[in-house]
Amino acid sequence: MKTRVAKGGGIRGMRLDFGSSVQCSDAAFGELVDVIVDPISRRVTHVVVAPHRHAEHARLVSIERVRPAGDGLALDHSIAEVEALEPLRESAYVRAGEQIVEDPDWDVGTEDVLAVPLYQELDGMGTVVDPDPHVLLTYHRIPKREVEIRRSSAVISTDGHHLGHVEGFLIGGGETADIVLERGHLWGRREIVIPASAVERVRNDSITLSLSKEQVAELDVRHVHRWF
Repeated sequence: MKTRVAKGGGIRGMRLDFGSSVQCSDAAFGELVDVIVDPISRRVTHVVVAPHRHAEHARLVSIERVRPAGDGLALDHSIAEVEALEPLRESAYVRAGEQIVEDPDWDVGTEDVLAVPLYQELDGMGTVVDPDPHVLLTYHRIPKREVEIRRSSAVISTDGHHLGHVEGFLIGGGETADIVLERGHLWGRREIVIPASAVERVRNDSITLSLSKEQVAELDVRHVHRWF
């Protein structure tokens, strides 16, 4: 995570990098795994944190309880207070193509398929497809009318091109969140900060820009990093 101090001493912005370390008031907790965004105001409202390699213990924390701390984040919670929060991760065994039952208090965030439909032997005659296939889904329960973004979430140009993935967000002072876009592969990876004003739509697991592929390429050439 990167923060920059503005002239005059205060924090100019807080960068939320997926995978950055998360510290509670009494001990290390884990890492930042997802971010919750209000799709209308484009503001980050919550972060999703989890112990390393234990996504099943993910918890939702208000952005108001988060602050920068060195190369990571600090929460205004103890370990016990975070663990006492209601778990976000849920599982459902549903028919293939079936929707998860709506919850009156929560919306469904990102989803992952953990199991494919089973195949069965039919009287020794070979393998046939289960006539009533089911899948095991894991998903996050998030605040109503908000959306969830993770590191694998796609960034799409207004003309329909896949530009890369979300590396993180740059926030500060109650302003809308700029997006840190990761482009390229392996040794050619680089980052571009996309201003919040250039975001056309935010949905679960994807962000669509109001910029064309060529316009984003111009930002790339100019190496626009607005937190410097």
